Amino acid sequence: MKHAYIFPGQGAQFSGMGKPLFENNEVARSLMEEANDLLGFRITDTMFSGSDEALKQTNVTQPAVFIHSVAVFSSLPNARPDMVAGHSLGEFSALVANQTLAFADALKLVSIRAAAMQKACELAPSTMAAVLNLPDEKVEQICNDVARELNDIVVAANYNCPGQLVISGTINAVTIACEKMKEAGAKRALILPVGGAFHSPLMMPAKEELAAAIAATPFNEPVCPVYQNVVAQAVTDAAAIKQNLIDQLTGPVRWTQSVEAMIRDGATRFTECGPGKVMQGLVLKINKEMQVESIS
Repeated sequence: MKHAYIFPGQGAQFSGMGKPLFENNEVARSLMEEANDLLGFRITDTMFSGSDEALKQTNVTQPAVFIHSVAVFSSLPNARPDMVAGHSLGEFSALVANQTLAFADALKLVSIRAAAMQKACELAPSTMAAVLNLPDEKVEQICNDVARELNDIVVAANYNCPGQLVISGTINAVTIACEKMKEAGAKRALILPVGGAFHSPLMMPAKEELAAAIAATPFNEPVCPVYQNVVAQAVTDAAAIKQNLIDQLTGPVRWTQSVEAMIRDGATRFTECGPGKVMQGLVLKINKEMQVESIS
């Protein structure tokens, strides 16, 4: 009977996010104002009243989702996680929740990560696509075949839940892979409106920049395990957490496998902290027997 806290990633943002929390919770308001000071601009203005387009900018989206998620978690009066996990960007929120990272240090890393990813996106035309109702093994096989045939990059990037896998790579390779996914029986293979190929080798320049920033950041021993995206298992060693966080930029988000591991290790209740309810839905698709709630 363990309680897991989980945190969303990029894509969960919406205009108005965090505003009621800011207005009604002193702890959350203080944290958000600290974030404004640390960033040097009022990101809360964009969170509360910015356009959808403004919120889609990677250098705004990632800090905004992170700030909202940590503010939600920090405002809970009795939050004592037995385990934590986050989807992609959400892993930074999880590492604040289990006290591996101080809020200010994590926000700095998120900002560096967002800017580095944006720069990497501009180096090569790249994208991602959602593939529905095709076995993971078949998606992986098609990606490998296309990458080999074209001598190009397309990989399985996000294992979100059974029957929902996101692929990532160059525009040409992803487009061709999508056609082959449909031919193989995929219900849908849909190009996503994202700026680049996250969680693929095309993020290598960003990985190098993030690695340098992480090396200079203090990481504490966590108060509970974090189930990290790239290994999909409990991690408590600070050095291993650092390396997994770096590898995540070019490696896949094994969310399905991470949730399954948490359940095997005793999780029966999941609380999602942050904008939206995407994680809640994914957990229930992975195991409908779980007790799941979303707090935003």
